Formats: sequence, structure tokens, C-alpha cells
Amino acid sequence: MESSRPALGARLYRWAVEPLELSVEALVLVASLFWAVSANRLFFAGALAERSWSDPSAWGFGAALVVLVVALHAALLGTLATRWTVKPLIALLSVAAAAATFYVEAFGVVMDPSMLRNVLRTNPAEAGELMTPALWLHLALYAGVPLLLLWRVRVAPRPWLASAWRRAALLLLALLAALGALMTVFQPFASLMRNQKELRYRITPASLVWSTGAVLAADAKGASRPRQAIGEDAAAGSSWALRRKPLVVVLVVGETARAANWGLSGAPRQTTPQLAALPVVNFTDVSACGTNTEVSLPCMFAPVGRRDYDEDRIRGQQSLMHVLARAGVAVQWRDNQSGCKGVCDGLPSETVASQQLPGLCADGHCLDEGLVQDLDQRLNSAQGTQLWVLHMLGNHGPSYFRRYPARFARFQPECREDDLRRCSIEQVVNAYDNALLYTDEVLATAIRRLQAHAGEVDSALLFVSDHGESLGEQGLFLHGLPYPIAPEVQKRVPMVLWTSAGLEQAAGMRSGCLGPELQRRARTPVAHDHLFHTVLGLLDVRTALYQPELDLTGTCRTPSAP
Repeated sequence: MESSRPALGARLYRWAVEPLELSVEALVLVASLFWAVSANRLFFAGALAERSWSDPSAWGFGAALVVLVVALHAALLGTLATRWTVKPLIALLSVAAAAATFYVEAFGVVMDPSMLRNVLRTNPAEAGELMTPALWLHLALYAGVPLLLLWRVRVAPRPWLASAWRRAALLLLALLAALGALMTVFQPFASLMRNQKELRYRITPASLVWSTGAVLAADAKGASRPRQAIGEDAAAGSSWALRRKPLVVVLVVGETARAANWGLSGAPRQTTPQLAALPVVNFTDVSACGTNTEVSLPCMFAPVGRRDYDEDRIRGQQSLMHVLARAGVAVQWRDNQSGCKGVCDGLPSETVASQQLPGLCADGHCLDEGLVQDLDQRLNSAQGTQLWVLHMLGNHGPSYFRRYPARFARFQPECREDDLRRCSIEQVVNAYDNALLYTDEVLATAIRRLQAHAGEVDSALLFVSDHGESLGEQGLFLHGLPYPIAPEVQKRVPMVLWTSAGLEQAAGMRSGCLGPELQRRARTPVAHDHLFHTVLGLLDVRTALYQPELDLTGTCRTPSAP
């Protein structure tokens, strides 16, 4: 007994201090098992949601899914890993999986290519708002602890031939395991993947690798070729020669404003009191092209929107702004968000932050008042035909309380947390509606200034949000779910149009037609698809791309225009 104690102590010492030696293949299997358990809870929950645990087949189906997930990650990591890269790859994927799992579970998002594009385009200020204490705690548990254990692992060296054989054996084993598991549950699994396509993006971290690769490949493809010119026949309409005053169209692109909370559209509380007092036309049933800015913004400015959606085509072509500029319209993009997503490439643009406006910018964000603070000066110097696009910060979440000055915190109690889970649904909705009150203020201010200059400048203001938002309904927050499964609150958006008295004549429309026609169209379903053609109509720009049936003012046009 005496002689065994030092040996036992020595073994414990070596276990605690000396590195644990594992082969690349063993490390791959351990990591794959860990991810299956720690990062795929929502995948398994979704896949087994309709099954009863009292049914033995449910246990068999669940076991087959576990084998499939482990085998998938073993094959993925086994293909990429070497003795020198296996630990960095596991570390990177573990951190990514932990972060993705946190946001998926917290907000109900899906990490498909569209969402990954949003992640990769997020500016530092927005990213900072998402770095909550809850995230750091989650990362410490699901990434920090595994990384500490990984740090103690020493990858065993192997002769290259032995290593090749072991790697081939691992990949073959993973393939056979996946095929065996798939064959036992093929029919229900195929039906599940067909009916719930979003579940494939719950398999983590494999879905992150796939989605990131898809985004980078698409970006590389787009960067390798210039945007295709469209509307090369664009020309000024006949009304241009008859104008006695400048014509300015202000297009305000809202951010994350949803129709369900828009006062003008019948929301339970009045979030648009100032617009309600102005002669605006509110469209009550408007469908967004996407559920996130990366999709919606390029789509809104494309001639073919959601009705015939083709992402590669939209991202590979020029936008409405390029068509208008080709016809002689002076265009400018002013941004208070995350950029124009290619819509204004090569055209005049600026950011609100670059103007360094006192009292309006802090913590990397500026209030939306900065978009219109110099509107009087711009109108005083306006000449010819112009389009000014104002891209709002609006209701971008999760930090709604940061989107408005304190005087607009009228609905109380409001959520003043970056982590929405720390607030009640009532508090979240109150903060969101306060941000809408501020959007109402900015839009009403712009319209009143346009009204004040109506004697010198013919004008119109068109506001439409890029997408909606979930505020806790069905356990979902924020936006960005794949379009087919996204709730209506993420796809229904507000849209408002105001025109000056001289707009009809300036744009070549029949006198007295626009008001009644807009009121009629406002009661019918419309969509982002109408934006491209309506702006062409408001500015009287002629091109073969123009479709009069998609111009909300189209029936008021004279037969020859545009």
C-alpha cells in the first residue's frame, strides 16, 4: 500500500499538469460529439417536436439524428484538419457555434446565408449593442471551458502514411455511419427536411461553415465582375421641358418599422400623431421584399422584386438610382445606417456621422434628425430634377431605446437593455413604439419643410420601411427569418406618400387625378415591387424597364409618359 501512493500521486500530477495526448482523429471525434450535445439543442427539439417519447420509434429517430450530426461534423472537420490546424479549427468553430447558439436561442433567428451576410456586414456600433453580459457568460461556458481543455491537448505526431490511413478510416467510418443512420430513418428524415427546410440551418457549426462559404463565394463572384448596366435607354420625360421649378423627390428608406405598430395603419396606439395631422396617403397593406436589410434594400431598388426574386440578378445589376442618374436626375444617398448595399455604388453618397453634428451623434450612432437637419438649405439651392435618398437608423434592434431622444420616451415602462430577454414584452414594445414616435417626428419635419418651399420647389416624399420586426410573438425577436417561414410582422411594413400641389403638372400627370387615385391604391395590397416604377413615374423618367401597372401613380399619367 505504501508503495502505491507515490505512483497514484504521480499519475494525478501528470493528469493535472502534463498535456493529454490525442490523435487528430480522436480529437475530431471528441469535438464532433461535443458540438452535437452543446450546439444542436434546437435542431433536435425541432426535429422531434411532433414525436412522443412514449413511442419507441421516436428514440430510434433521435438516435439516428445524433449519429448523423456527429458523422457530418467528423467528416467536415476530418477533411479540413491536420496536426497543425485541428486545434485552431476546433477553437474557431467552438466560439462561432457558441455565439450562434446564443442568438438562435435568444431571438429565434436562423443562421442561413442571408443572416450570415447580415452578420458580416454589421458595423461595430451595432455589434457592440449585441455584446451583452448574457452572451459573455454563454461563451465562457460553451466556448471558454472547452478551449481550456483543448489547450491541454497535445496532438500526437504520426508518420504521414499512418496518418493518411487513419484519416481515410475516419472519413470512411463517418460516411458509413451517416449512410447507416440515414437509411434507417430515410422516409421521415426526408419529409422533415422537405417540410422544414430551416432545420438544416440549425445544425451547428456545419451550417455556419456552409452559410459563410456561400456568402463569401457570392461576394467573390460579384466582386470579379462589374454590375450590369440596366435602363440604358433612360431619358427625361416630356414634362421636363415644361417645368418652371425644380422637382425634388425625397425617398426615405425606413429601418425595421413594422405595419402592426404603425399608427396610421390602425395600430392599437397612435405612434404617428404628427403624420396623422398632415395630408399624407398611408398604404395599409405593404409587403416587404425580404426580412432583413441585406435582402430588402437591393430588391427595393431593382426593377423585378419579390414577384420574380433572383438574388444573383439583383446583386449583379445596377439599381434604380443608376437608371435615374443616366436620365439626368441628380441623385444622392445619405446614410444613417449600414450603407446602401450596392444600391448607390459609384454615385454621390454621404453619411450622417461624417457631418459631425453636435448633439446628434454618440456611441457610433447618430439620431435620424441628422438626415433632414439641412433640408431648408438643400431646397433653397435645388436645381433641375433630383432624388434624395435618406436611409434611416429607425427601429434597428435590439437597442430600441438608443434610437430616440429622451423626450420621445412617452410609452412607459420602456426597455433600456441591449439584451431584450431582461425586459418584459410590454417594455420591449414600449421602447419600439417610442422609436416609431421619433420616426414620425423626422418624417413630419421633412414634409413640413417641403410644404414651406412648395412655392419654389415641386416635391414629393415617399417613406417605406425595408422590413418588419418580431417583438416577442411566438418567442421570436428581431428579424431575418427565411422569407417562407417568417411571421407576417417581419414582412408587413408601413408606406406613406406626400406630394406637393405642383407635383402633378411637374411629373406630367392629369390634374386632379393623383389624390383620388392614391387613396384608391392605398386600400389595395402593394409591395416593394412597386417602388422602382413609382419613383420613375414621380420623376417622369422614360425607360423600357417601366411597368405602368406597378406605378402607384400610373393611371394618372398622360398616354405618352413616361
